Amino acid sequence: MAVDPIVLRIVEEALNSIEREVEAAIERTSRSPMIRDQHDYRVGIHDARCRKLTGRSYSAMVDPVVRDFPLSQMKQGDVYFFNDVYLSEGSIGHLPDLCTTVPVLYDGQVVAFVQAFGHHDDIGGAVPGSMPGTAVTCFQEGLMIPPIKLEDAGVRNEAAFRIICRNTRLPESVAADIDSEIAACRMGAGRIAALFERFGAETTLACFQAILDRCRDTFLREIFPKIRDGVVEWEDYVEHDGVSEPRLHALRLRMTKTPEKITLDFRGTDPQAAGPINWPADYADGRFLIKWVAPVLRSLADTPERAAELNVNEGICEIIDVIFPEKGSLISPEFPAATNARSFVLLRSMGLLAGAVAHAVEGARMPADQETIRYWGLHGHDPDGRFFLWREVLGGGSGGRWYEDGSDVIHIVPDSRNQPAEFAETRFPVVIEKLGLRQDSGGPGQRRGGLGYEKDVRLLVPARLILTADRVRLGCYGVNGGSAGAPYQTIINPTREADTLDGLVDGHPLEQGALVRIVTTGGGGWGDPLEREPERVAKDVHQGLVSRQAATEDYGVVFVSDEGVEVDAGATAALRAERRAARTGSLPLIDRGPGYADMLARTEAWRQRQA
Repeated sequence: MAVDPIVLRIVEEALNSIEREVEAAIERTSRSPMIRDQHDYRVGIHDARCRKLTGRSYSAMVDPVVRDFPLSQMKQGDVYFFNDVYLSEGSIGHLPDLCTTVPVLYDGQVVAFVQAFGHHDDIGGAVPGSMPGTAVTCFQEGLMIPPIKLEDAGVRNEAAFRIICRNTRLPESVAADIDSEIAACRMGAGRIAALFERFGAETTLACFQAILDRCRDTFLREIFPKIRDGVVEWEDYVEHDGVSEPRLHALRLRMTKTPEKITLDFRGTDPQAAGPINWPADYADGRFLIKWVAPVLRSLADTPERAAELNVNEGICEIIDVIFPEKGSLISPEFPAATNARSFVLLRSMGLLAGAVAHAVEGARMPADQETIRYWGLHGHDPDGRFFLWREVLGGGSGGRWYEDGSDVIHIVPDSRNQPAEFAETRFPVVIEKLGLRQDSGGPGQRRGGLGYEKDVRLLVPARLILTADRVRLGCYGVNGGSAGAPYQTIINPTREADTLDGLVDGHPLEQGALVRIVTTGGGGWGDPLEREPERVAKDVHQGLVSRQAATEDYGVVFVSDEGVEVDAGATAALRAERRAARTGSLPLIDRGPGYADMLARTEAWRQRQA
């Protein structure tokens, strides 16, 4: 039916507002630092056909609930719950992500769903935090919950709830977080039901369809023509799996573009890993993966302001197809392969599409790479003998863009944040001695990559360190002549005999008084660094973002004196001309950084030993 544009706008903005309100309710009523303070959770609103209507961020999927529980049997007050990676239709990547789903009923019929999933502190398994870096099976990662009805017409299944709480090392915070998510989703369901009361089912459902259609049509009209038709092949890598020796685990993409469709073919991706870096995305026609990677295409919008307006909802799935490898690959693993570090493959899939599109548009407008999520933490006993678990998700720099530098210390989860030093020191036996930007971590470019964190944590008690991080050897790639950003590091006691750890660590023992230094990745640079305006380089040096040495070596900028930041224009022009003349060819479209050659050699040596 035809939809009144004013009514459509009201319904669309109401859905966006409801989603934000549900998220705000969870933030204000949850208990764990991971959810309440770091905002590592997401909310989604879906129609009765399991299609995501809102486009503010990614969320889980309703499909596994509808698969196991018919719509006709759902009642007011029902609450569904799951975290099983292999039974979530590809939308739950690791077991700490507990998912709550509440149906919305109008005139006795299910018309929509409100869903929330959050990264909870612990759900059992071999190590505190439920993310063992040496896991070889999902049975080591914690309690697996297939879709269940946790509340039946408002009556809680106390036996199931007791089992969930019994399997976590932090039952009070997990129970409080689940209560928070259920209450918030119920509130959101009431808001959506009010929309149906106001406009009626026919009009409201017609608005739902129009919202989806507009997403599809806008991308076809504004974004697709900017990508050349044809085939592009590209690959990116995860560097280690926590179990076998470090080597390149390749994700390979063959992107076929026509005026009406983009097909993403992942066949050729390496076999599933022995360790926990696998991601079972090959369910529900790959719809979760499509919604996850498609926002990258917004970078091709005419202006940054327009890109920010382009929400990605289920409508995008009508114009993007996915072809997965046979079972047994990194992106289509077989049960019970471990998956808790699936964020490596999940983020590489986004960078994989960005790199393929960068080739299709010859670098124009596509941003450089970023690695903006890694988990780290400490666990032990405080001076009073009480068990503590401190988990934190730290961001990194985003890639440089054609119009601006990358953003500093961002996180892939929207609205997320680091934990303030005062908060950590109040709750845990640590002292935060430093928290700031990591100088020179952003990849050099005409538009510099964003900077990562540098964080120093002093332990007041003995503890064990847990770590889940990628990009330890390969920097985030630069685009269109830009250079890769600095990779990730964890250094123990950097001021004495330092110990540099790998990216997947289960429980590294630390003595009382030890200092842990976390330095996160910088984003890749975009464009030729010698084209960066000297005054911008001088400002970066003045602000401490770029060192004086890097200003000269990476950007060819010479200063009048060793103390100030006044640019010597003549010397800078001469040095840049000398650097350009010394180049043997054009700058690469993609720069993977100095660690790439070493990783290629490691991988080739591994293959020869396997043969």
